[in-house]
Amino acid sequence: MTVELHRAPIVLPVDAPAIVDGAVAVRAGRILAVGPHDELAAAHPDAARHEWDGALVPGLVNAHTHLQYTSMAEVGQAEHSGFETWMHAFQELYEQEHDWLGSASTGAALSLRGGATAVAEIVTDPDAASAVHEAGLHGVVYWEVMGWTDAAWAHGGRDTVLEQLRRIPSPPAAGLSPHAVYSLDTGVLRDLAGLAAELGVRQHIHAAESAWEDAYVRTGTGELADTWRQLERTDFALLRGNGSGRSVIGYLDDLGSLSPATHLAHGIYVDADDRRILRERGVVVALCPRSNAVIGLDPPPVADYLREGNVIAVGTDSLSSSPSLSLLADVAELHRLSRAQGYRAADLHERLFAAATRGGAVALGLDDAGTLTAGRRADLAVFPIAARTPVDAVAELVESGPAVATATIVAGRVRWRA
Repeated sequence: MTVELHRAPIVLPVDAPAIVDGAVAVRAGRILAVGPHDELAAAHPDAARHEWDGALVPGLVNAHTHLQYTSMAEVGQAEHSGFETWMHAFQELYEQEHDWLGSASTGAALSLRGGATAVAEIVTDPDAASAVHEAGLHGVVYWEVMGWTDAAWAHGGRDTVLEQLRRIPSPPAAGLSPHAVYSLDTGVLRDLAGLAAELGVRQHIHAAESAWEDAYVRTGTGELADTWRQLERTDFALLRGNGSGRSVIGYLDDLGSLSPATHLAHGIYVDADDRRILRERGVVVALCPRSNAVIGLDPPPVADYLREGNVIAVGTDSLSSSPSLSLLADVAELHRLSRAQGYRAADLHERLFAAATRGGAVALGLDDAGTLTAGRRADLAVFPIAARTPVDAVAELVESGPAVATATIVAGRVRWRA
């Protein structure tokens, strides 16, 4: 089969030292070799050549997004005083008529434009489920499960979710997304963890995103609990029993929801004990700082995650809560927050860039993505940069990376070219 040689002034493999005037040899959608251009050119004299200007890197992995909500950008462009205010604005627009497949397809195209080759896409409407497949992106499409009480779940809940999972076309893989601890009853969360294990699929959960979520889980009190009671949703176990007395992370751990096959989104309201539990369970957290800011939430404790050794990933969330689907813009915000939170180690650039590539791959269970390694899938991105040394290149990508890639290559095929 024909070998294709992708050359760039700087190649950043992530799992190996950077290469000046490097190249990646690709055959049949897989990486054949990574190294200095002259060496690979000599080894493959008949290869088809691609000359790129800038940095050649692994395709970015967006570890938390709802591409389905791309058409709801007006919510993400407004200012919100807190989660409850944002939720009301979101719900009002969500209930209007939408072309969910068209919206998700637009989001998938924007993801490719931003250099992402894999996504953790959460869908709530079946019409949106095929967009990632049709765009040729990799990752996991998660069916979001919400609103079930224990009593309702006992009457066909599993069968309903299984039927919804069957409607997700593959590739990519399908997964389960129990929405959050406040939108599902205790027994349902426990059973979904067991169902995911039985099916061998991954889980993705919104967790520790807001202060009122924390109060709801600990004591069954606060604005969220009051809202549920006003809506006569007091059949949830946490409302009947005045909470669990645990943090959100501790509560999920008690239910068996935390394992290496689960990753979380947000992880803002966590303490050192929560972060320890996540490390011990092998759970990756996808940080979405720009979405948190739009909604009016506190920033994630990214410096603590880094200092304590947690594996982190990066997500954009959706345009209903974020200015764009540019993953590097969220990386830049994480850099700013890390410095503001006192992180001074010299490895910051490398660790944040790894979070947007290798960390996202770990979160989604993608064993063949996130690094430029021989044998792995040829998911590549090229970014225009001014830097001409590897150290400066990583710093530029992390601190002010371009929103638009020069090219995005998925399984060896150019899916986006500027």
